Amino acid sequence: MAAAVPRASILVVDDVPNTVEVLQRNLAAAGYTVFTASGVTEAIEVINASPIDLVITDWKMPKIAGIDLVRHIRANHRDMEVVMVTGYPTIEGAVEAVKAGAEEYLPKPFTDEELLAVVSRALEKLRMRRDATGADAPARPCGLIGNSPPMLEVFRAIQKAAASSATILISGESGTGKELVARAIHYSSPRSAATFVPVNCGGIPEGLLESELFGYMKGAFTGATESRAGFFQTADGGTIFLDEISETSLAMQVKLLRVLQDREVRMVGATRGRQVDVRVLASTNKSLPDLVKKGLFREDLYFRLNVITIQMPPLRDRGDDILLLAHHFARKYASDAGRPVPRFSDEAMRVLKDYSWPGNVRELENLVHRLVVMTDDDCIDVPDLPAPLRFSVPRDQDLTRPLAVVEAEYIRNVLASVGGNRTKAAEILQIDRKTLREKLKRGAPQPAA
Repeated sequence: MAAAVPRASILVVDDVPNTVEVLQRNLAAAGYTVFTASGVTEAIEVINASPIDLVITDWKMPKIAGIDLVRHIRANHRDMEVVMVTGYPTIEGAVEAVKAGAEEYLPKPFTDEELLAVVSRALEKLRMRRDATGADAPARPCGLIGNSPPMLEVFRAIQKAAASSATILISGESGTGKELVARAIHYSSPRSAATFVPVNCGGIPEGLLESELFGYMKGAFTGATESRAGFFQTADGGTIFLDEISETSLAMQVKLLRVLQDREVRMVGATRGRQVDVRVLASTNKSLPDLVKKGLFREDLYFRLNVITIQMPPLRDRGDDILLLAHHFARKYASDAGRPVPRFSDEAMRVLKDYSWPGNVRELENLVHRLVVMTDDDCIDVPDLPAPLRFSVPRDQDLTRPLAVVEAEYIRNVLASVGGNRTKAAEILQIDRKTLREKLKRGAPQPAA
């Protein structure tokens, strides 16, 4: 996961000096850089002069109210978070603050822990938004994108594998980008000027796979009117990538083993073999050791392939890479369609991160392509997402939370998924609007004593 915003800069805006002093002391002790302002006019001057990540502003102040500062920030500074503080909390006030653009609404009095928790949440949203742009993402080989620890391990493995001539086995679920890794190894290796030949072993019928891989002689079978080279000959001097090698038959595995051992291929119908200089990369979305135990994959071929193994992580384990990829695909398909690049709302990004992604990167790419084409607004929000994402169960569940907290969170998620339509939310929850209204009241901020 990408690091949090380093040494975040926070601007505290309040007309009460004692409040400013307390907030400044607590935030500075937590490691933040703190600026202060006694009113909206002074706050705008600070914002224009200094890089600010988060603004914490009081609502009621002389001359210009804090809500007007929130509106100014949202109109002129998108890359900034806002927390609204008030000693007069109401449901209507919270709604107004959120609509104006405040990320958090903090009623007085509050503890140091509550303050730091709100600040942490706001900065986490900021970090997610910045990570989603991919602005700071370093260049990666062959279109691979990622800054998560599992992907950094993959990049290190690619670098080492590229410098070697060893056979590589790339394993991982379907849709994780195994062919991209194979291409990255080839084009980072001394063989980069030669041919890279990908072969989908599972997509070629068993009866044709041998002739496709090794070629055939004229007259070898009905329809062989001329000799034709196979994929191994085409890749001579370069690299062949045997995608989903686990789909090959035991008979084909014997022939592949011979090629790996002798570096020689025999065309169908030929009486002699031919030497080839080919580096072999292979991939699998299944456990080859398990297939070996079941007698479905040759153990000797497995050992030949498994000189170096690169494990591709599933998308659900890649954290903020999901946001980097989503923004990358949004830019790609928006450019193809000749339209502005849409942005993702904070809540939509949270949903994308919480989803389990059974189809991995391929599923994410298809989803973003559809969203770019079908969404009319310049912002992709939760209601734009398909139902499987909106109603998926979060992967990491805190089983220590009280039932009331879990219920309130679920109700908020349902409301967000239907764009705040209480009638539709009540239908989904199978309760009446009155019950929904009461539950919402119980979950609203309570007035200060």
